[in-house]
Amino acid sequence: MSTLQVNTYSLALSRIISFHVILPNDVPPEMIAGNTNYDRPVKTLYLLHGFSGSTTDWLAGSLIQELAVKYNLAVVMPSGENSFYLNGKGTGRAYETFTAEELMDYCKKTFGLSDKREDNFIGGLSMGGFGAIHTALKYPKRFGKMFGLSSALIVNGIKGMKPGTNNGIADYDYYTQIFGDLDQLDTSENNPEYLITERKKKGDTIQPIFMACGAEDFLINENREFRDFLLKEGVDVTYKESTGIHDWTFWNQYLEPAIKWMLAIE
Repeated sequence: MSTLQVNTYSLALSRIISFHVILPNDVPPEMIAGNTNYDRPVKTLYLLHGFSGSTTDWLAGSLIQELAVKYNLAVVMPSGENSFYLNGKGTGRAYETFTAEELMDYCKKTFGLSDKREDNFIGGLSMGGFGAIHTALKYPKRFGKMFGLSSALIVNGIKGMKPGTNNGIADYDYYTQIFGDLDQLDTSENNPEYLITERKKKGDTIQPIFMACGAEDFLINENREFRDFLLKEGVDVTYKESTGIHDWTFWNQYLEPAIKWMLAIE
């Protein structure tokens, strides 16, 4: 298994950026003998960190290196800073474009990874869970499935915030910078619910979604509400909930089940 840090120039972000990649391309034969995941070409998971995190979070906090080998899975871990993986106003803030387009194109060119929809998945935790769901919904030709762990599905909660207010996580100015006009979120492409309703109007089939959230997590109500929305809209959603808070203990509990779900492994 190779673990790489890549430093390269990003047109979308207008600067040198860093991301990490796990490639299960040099695993000793005795370690994968009888492993049917190696009977197929490698699949790719784009794995997104949470608010205040970095490209190294999954490497430090999770079992993703072990799972990459076990499931013949290339894993690409970009830095979204605190952007919610959305495009912001101004030069160098196109995080959504970088994550959904530029990064995949670079990985195809540099590492020979497939850019086919059925070979690419996206997942994340907290802010990265939101980013994974939003990105897959907006770029359905790029990602076949998506998963979110303790996803920060906060759009409905920040609608109509007023200048000078703060919800304990961030303030009005931050949310306005990230999501745009907070009074217009019902019809904003930064809103996953709006993306789903608009795609359904066009007759699109929404890709399957896997969600998991701890019952004691501060984001549990947001996750339940989004699950209920998906069910109402007839979206194929697999939802898991168990005892747990917003931490690596919970995320590690559901990372492997999410990967097995992505790969359709019983």
